[in-house]
Amino acid sequence: MSRRIKLTTSQALIKFLNNKYISADGKETPFVEGVFNIFGHGNVLGIGQALQEAPGHLKVFQGKNEQGMAHAAVAFSKENFRKKIFAVTSSSGPGSANLITASATALANNLPVLFLPGDTFASRQPDPVLQQIEQDHSISTTTNDAFKPVSRYWDRIERPEQLMSALLRAFEVMTNPATSGPVTISIAQDVEGEVFEYDERFFKKRVHYLDRTIPSTSSLERAVATVKKSKKPLIVVGGGAKYSQAGKEISDFADKYGVALTETQAGKSTVSSEHPFNMGGLGVTGTLSANKAAKSADLIIGIGTRYTDFTSASKTAFDFENAEFININVSRMQTYKMDAQQLVGDAKATLQALDSMIEEYDSSFREELKSYKAEWLEERDRLSKIEVDLNDDSYIPEIKDSFGKDHLKKYEEVLDTNYAQTTALIKLNELIDPSSHIITSAGSLPGDLHRLWNSTVENTYHAEYGYSTMGYEIAGALGIKLAHPEKEVYSMVGDGSFLMLHTELVTALQYNKKINILLFDNSGYGCINNLQLEHGSDSFCTEFTKSDRSILSIDYSKVAEGYGLDSFTATNDEELENAMEKAKESNNSTLIHIKVLPKTMTAGYESFWNVGISENSSNKNVMNKVPEVLENRNNAKQY
Repeated sequence: MSRRIKLTTSQALIKFLNNKYISADGKETPFVEGVFNIFGHGNVLGIGQALQEAPGHLKVFQGKNEQGMAHAAVAFSKENFRKKIFAVTSSSGPGSANLITASATALANNLPVLFLPGDTFASRQPDPVLQQIEQDHSISTTTNDAFKPVSRYWDRIERPEQLMSALLRAFEVMTNPATSGPVTISIAQDVEGEVFEYDERFFKKRVHYLDRTIPSTSSLERAVATVKKSKKPLIVVGGGAKYSQAGKEISDFADKYGVALTETQAGKSTVSSEHPFNMGGLGVTGTLSANKAAKSADLIIGIGTRYTDFTSASKTAFDFENAEFININVSRMQTYKMDAQQLVGDAKATLQALDSMIEEYDSSFREELKSYKAEWLEERDRLSKIEVDLNDDSYIPEIKDSFGKDHLKKYEEVLDTNYAQTTALIKLNELIDPSSHIITSAGSLPGDLHRLWNSTVENTYHAEYGYSTMGYEIAGALGIKLAHPEKEVYSMVGDGSFLMLHTELVTALQYNKKINILLFDNSGYGCINNLQLEHGSDSFCTEFTKSDRSILSIDYSKVAEGYGLDSFTATNDEELENAMEKAKESNNSTLIHIKVLPKTMTAGYESFWNVGISENSSNKNVMNKVPEVLENRNNAKQY
């Protein structure tokens, strides 16, 4: 008969986490790297005490904001291709509520993170306890019920022995590529400290094997026949391709058969930008070359993509009347999108199987793709040399709208710069070591980076655009640094996102994890301001202005200096070069405050984004835009 071990629920939890391993391609590693925490009354005396006494190999980091530390965990999981995770624990009430945005971010990106929010008393004797909500319809409802729609698996522990089945199920979900995502296990705070005699076999070493699955032979044969009859095949490289680490297979496949490569935000840098057939970002934030190739293609092979509206340009990116689709994905549900042939399997293994069966084939796409790429590189070169002169009547901003040069001149005066965002970004692409890692998430920067950033080293581009979470950029940089401690990490963040959430700067300083913040300041939510103006609306609540309509100016370099970062300001190429050189030399976390003029980001290239527009307005400019939007909607694929 097996021995029983007397432990608290929290002690059993930590002991179990120390014995979870994952094996992928013959390499076995611990699955749980550590625990991010902000302790409060709902977890400090339970999970906190257990971590203090016997953390095992788990690394323990104190966060500064629950959402921030959880986003660091999300980024860490992504950088490790879902093969390592952090657990995240918070107190009950607002502490756990702060985690919900991060859980949604993880779910949208299919990334495993273990959320361990504290909960109210299982006994209910002290109810209502501090930070407990009360609902008339059910006394059992707590804040943590809000995690249900944003968790791949959800459970609540109200007895110590429930922990065993909950954890076994949780790790099955997180280590399954087809279901990978966030798991929430909320533990009642009285139960965290309760003792139970656990069977010692529960704590044995468990290894989860990530076996690369391949589709059935018949489905592969159908796909091969479809490939062979195509003349202009195109691959959409999605996040699943990156998680599968299928970059070499995709690159070789494109080379061998003359296949166009386009990238989603999640898939970018899976294949080097230098690949001759890599057209770059696809869709609303895509390049001219990628969007032209997509319209020309007669076969679309989606690899690990969800076909979000930004990728599909709201279902207008492809020639749906004449193109066929094949989807490769570990999720059967995702393979059915675009009415495609389904190849349910691992991206890397499936491509290898396809390649072995195709034998003789070559597309007629090669010369056309070279022409598209050359055209785009010429456009990128133009964008690298934008010189803003608002006194020159010939100067036209990239974003053409009713903003007006007189209004831009106010920004030029207050920000003390006429620097163009595209010029600054391409300059940074030249200055940053190609092996360094960059991260972005929300605003105009993801669009510019998706189009303009050349990633010549694989898997160095990290964009959270599955949920486009403002505030992810800095916390995520910390997660990347934890995954790649030997590399420089650069967070590309707008002033709007910086104001949303930057508290994990303090965590980076506290644990000496150097990250570099490149803060693009145009004094507003520039991306959404563009959206307003481009659809006929007036500027409203998207600029950072005072009550007298004057431009708000914040010295973010002083904000960073106050935290203890090395900080710099750049308003032109020369100042940016000097600041970058000093940032590289520093062993401390850094922030470069880059002041750029509004309306100097890239505009769209032959793409459509279907957003809501008022079909009845007193603003004639809005009404003038309605027919164009409705026509594009009617031309889109309807299912």
